[in-house]
Amino acid sequence: MLYRRFGRTELQMPVFSCGGMRYQFKWQDVSWPEIPADKQKNLEATIHRAVELGINHIETARGYGSSEMQLGKILPKFPREKLIVQTKVSPVANAKEFRQTFEQSLNYLQLDYVDLLGLHGINNAELLEYSVRPGGCLDVAKKLQAEGKVRFIGFSTHGATDLIVQAINTNQFDYVNLHWYYINQLNWPAIAAATRLDMGVFIISPSDKGGKLYNPPQKLVNLCAPLSPMVFNDLFCLSHSQVHTLSIGAAKPQDFDEHLKTLALLDESSEILPPILARLEAEAIAILGEDWVKTWHINLPTWENTPDGINIPTILWLWNLATAYDLVDYAKTRYNLMGNASHWFPGNKADKLNKVDLRPCLVNSPQADKIPQILAKAHAMLGGEQVKRLSQQ
Repeated sequence: MLYRRFGRTELQMPVFSCGGMRYQFKWQDVSWPEIPADKQKNLEATIHRAVELGINHIETARGYGSSEMQLGKILPKFPREKLIVQTKVSPVANAKEFRQTFEQSLNYLQLDYVDLLGLHGINNAELLEYSVRPGGCLDVAKKLQAEGKVRFIGFSTHGATDLIVQAINTNQFDYVNLHWYYINQLNWPAIAAATRLDMGVFIISPSDKGGKLYNPPQKLVNLCAPLSPMVFNDLFCLSHSQVHTLSIGAAKPQDFDEHLKTLALLDESSEILPPILARLEAEAIAILGEDWVKTWHINLPTWENTPDGINIPTILWLWNLATAYDLVDYAKTRYNLMGNASHWFPGNKADKLNKVDLRPCLVNSPQADKIPQILAKAHAMLGGEQVKRLSQQ
């Protein structure tokens, strides 16, 4: 395993982390007797495999159902100083409730402290305010830190880049969990801001949210050769020294295997990546047109400033991926979350185009004439049954 300094925490963080949202039994809390023995055995085998590989950062959350309780049966069996344990608790208006929820996490984990406590899902201005206002959740986290129950404090986010930068620039957090990978590089300004403040940078779900790369379309396989799409994406992310660790949401012990191929390639990333990057860009231009590829994203309105809350930037992005790289299954899943996932995936689909006039909000877009037609095409291609977040299932 390779390790990177996790910003000002000074922790030596493995470049792969063991994310804890896919090996648990249920997304809801259950009593211990309800957890099947085979499910617990699989989780424990996954953790043993991670630690054997040097992946000693175990990351979970109060919102991951039975994950913490199940981890609590295995983590105390390891030497505590060998592990980096992270959990996350969502910010709420009542900071006392935030503390109670954290205490429940610690009790489930059967640990005296966690190394990393993340404020989970600072996705909008209201949740940021709950976090950083005097007497808010961050103040509670700092009290927990003073009591020795938390070593370092960070936050996770699915929010807009501007909001993430705002949270980072409070300089109240030691690290950030955010989305950034080849198909979605919007949050680079947030990574740059975190780097300036010497914060740890953890990338959320690069293989799932980064394109369902465990089941990639053949076209993407061909474009990424000789690497698999998963290894290409890992190498792309880790070739940037500002990125410290990538989450592997392992569901079983074997899920680490493909990622491990990345480690031997890191020193050669400057030779390996450019031909693949060039092929990917050339294919997008060949399919979508150079003018569209270079300008589609310019001066688009936010979903808050669009009639019916249509999330134009996200819909166009998904259509691009589905059209250029055959990432149709990925795009369908993400598209049908819209309108059904609150602040985790905001804005609405393009199913009411005939009832709205988009011209005023597109007046500054160089592609204003094309966008309504492409939104209609995107809905025809991607529309389907509503999709729920894993935690809602």
